[in-house]
Amino acid sequence: MALARLLVKTFRLSIMRVGAGWMFALLTFNFNRITIADLGAIAVIVTSLIGMHHFISFFQVYWGRLADRYPVFGYRRTPYFLLSALVASLVFLFLPSIAIGLGQRDLLATLEAFLFIGIFGVAMAMNGSSSNALMAEVTTEKERGFVVAVIWATVIISGIVSAGVSRVMMPVYSPEAMQQLYNLTPIVVMVSALLGVIGMERRISKEQHAALLAAQPAEAASPLGTFQVARQLMTTNRHVRGFFFFVLLGILGIFLQDAILEPFGAEVFGMPQAQTAGFQQAWGAGALLGMLAIGILCSIFSIPKKLIATVGGLGIVGSLAVIAFSAFAHRPELIMPSLIVMGIGIGLFDVGALSLMMDMTIEGQVGLYMGIWGMAQGFGNGFANVLSGAFHTLFIEVGGMTPTLAYGVIFGFEALMMALAVIILRGISVQEFKGLTRQEIGTVLAMDTAG
Repeated sequence: MALARLLVKTFRLSIMRVGAGWMFALLTFNFNRITIADLGAIAVIVTSLIGMHHFISFFQVYWGRLADRYPVFGYRRTPYFLLSALVASLVFLFLPSIAIGLGQRDLLATLEAFLFIGIFGVAMAMNGSSSNALMAEVTTEKERGFVVAVIWATVIISGIVSAGVSRVMMPVYSPEAMQQLYNLTPIVVMVSALLGVIGMERRISKEQHAALLAAQPAEAASPLGTFQVARQLMTTNRHVRGFFFFVLLGILGIFLQDAILEPFGAEVFGMPQAQTAGFQQAWGAGALLGMLAIGILCSIFSIPKKLIATVGGLGIVGSLAVIAFSAFAHRPELIMPSLIVMGIGIGLFDVGALSLMMDMTIEGQVGLYMGIWGMAQGFGNGFANVLSGAFHTLFIEVGGMTPTLAYGVIFGFEALMMALAVIILRGISVQEFKGLTRQEIGTVLAMDTAG
């Protein structure tokens, strides 16, 4: 009976995230390619648009704190999750016409694009904070490894399905086909959100909520106050600070390669597009395999989450080192096996790190802490987008390095970031972190608002 409840809960939490996978796949792959390749938009504007929502992730801290303090009819996660899903999905109705304007290099269309993607980023910050906090609140520490593995496998699969639907509905770009495809987004997002979230959250009474917030001054709920609270917590608690940088560096160590992997194959080995297109599929398949394997193992054995993240991180470091070596030694046959192993490492790291994120929360402050960790994720993704292009320009286009040397340096830097993340993780203790009690948090908040 307990197993059946766990499976149903995991399935519903996974369904909640289908919409996020669908939207990110459309934005990152479909919108990106059409605006640049088919419509001739300025590439740096499009990539800046897509990367912008990562840097807006600092709003996760505010939304998390707001939801902690202001339940709607006794629910702290469900209303915010549904509202954010609706707002984010409606943005996609406007993107096909905006894409045309970007292709025409129209200033008004460019401003509209930044406005709508900005709205999308703020909404997804609320969405991520709410869904992560809900996952943390409805799962136990023992369940989280399995639950996280299945949820993130579902997100990846929903992205793959989104790409498949895109190919069927729009084999060749046309404005009408793109609009029809993007019109599906609110339906897909809201149906999956409602199926997943309704009835999942336990309603809390006014008395229970008042007890959770007893030590917190009301002034801390303002946006500025919330960011000051997050900064103060990072300053005063080394585990908060350390875990923030662990997440940021870990995400940077995973995704720095994302935008340069295919150019690496083309520029170093002269591979055709059909061959380099398999790079993403290789590590994506490895990530799914890693997530599902560790999810099954976690459902049977009690495996420390730090160990899972550490093994995954070290696997990524080793794989990146082999990829760099393949460039220097001109051994293209090493790339695909290394990418599969790297993907498995990414799957393990994601499950371990995301489970730890849920453990690194305190009752009554779940939204705030999940917001801080979500902000670290967003910054890691954002810096990965920026640095990958910057390194390519700096080393190859401006610096005159050979592609072999330049990519070796880039992959080496990425491996170093992940190694630093693993080192930082060794010094973090969930038990010591939990020692920061609600009373101590109240003291931090009171000192901050008084100052």
